[in-house]
Amino acid sequence: MRKLINSTYITLDGVIENPIWTMPYFDEEAMEFAGAQTEAADALIMGRVTYDGMSAAWPTRDESDPTTGAAYFNHVKKYVVSRTLTDPTWNNSEVLQGDLVEEVRKIKAQDGKDILQYGYGSVTTQLIRAGLVDEVRFWIHPVLEGGDSLTTPLKDVKATFELVGTRVHKSGVIIASYRPKAQA
Repeated sequence: MRKLINSTYITLDGVIENPIWTMPYFDEEAMEFAGAQTEAADALIMGRVTYDGMSAAWPTRDESDPTTGAAYFNHVKKYVVSRTLTDPTWNNSEVLQGDLVEEVRKIKAQDGKDILQYGYGSVTTQLIRAGLVDEVRFWIHPVLEGGDSLTTPLKDVKATFELVGTRVHKSGVIIASYRPKAQA
C-alpha cells in the first residue's frame, strides 16, 4: 500500500499560511531533501486553499530549470478535495468526488509511489482521524510570524505520533518526521 506523507512548512509560532518566509531557508540542503521527497512520490493530495495557491504559482515557473521543481508540480497527478471546484485548470488535476476517506483509501490501494500532501488543515485532520496519514514532516523554520494558524485545524484532533527522524539544516530549519503511534 502506498504511503501518504504530509509535508508542512511551519514557523516557530505555528504559522503555515503563505509560506513566503521559507524562501531564505530554501538552500541546497533543503532542495536536496525536497527533491528526494518528490522523487519518492507520484501523486499529491490537497485541499482547495492549497490547490488555489499552488495552481497560481507553479505554472508560471520555468520547467526547464530543474532546481525550481516546476516540471514535477506541473505534471504530477494532483487530487483536489473541494465541494466547489468542478473544473480544475491546472494540468493533471482531478477533484475527488464522494467521501474523502473512501477516495483516499482507493488511491492508497493503487500501485504507485508515495502520495504527498502539503499544508495542514481540515483535509489533513480528516485523514489523520481515519488513520490514513502514514507520516507528517514538519519543516520548522526559525521564524516568528505573529500567528497561530495551527490552533484551529488541530483543536479537535487527538493523535499520538512517534519520531522517525530529524534533519537539522545549517540554515536553522529542522525537519521533524513522525508517524502515527500504534495505540495499545
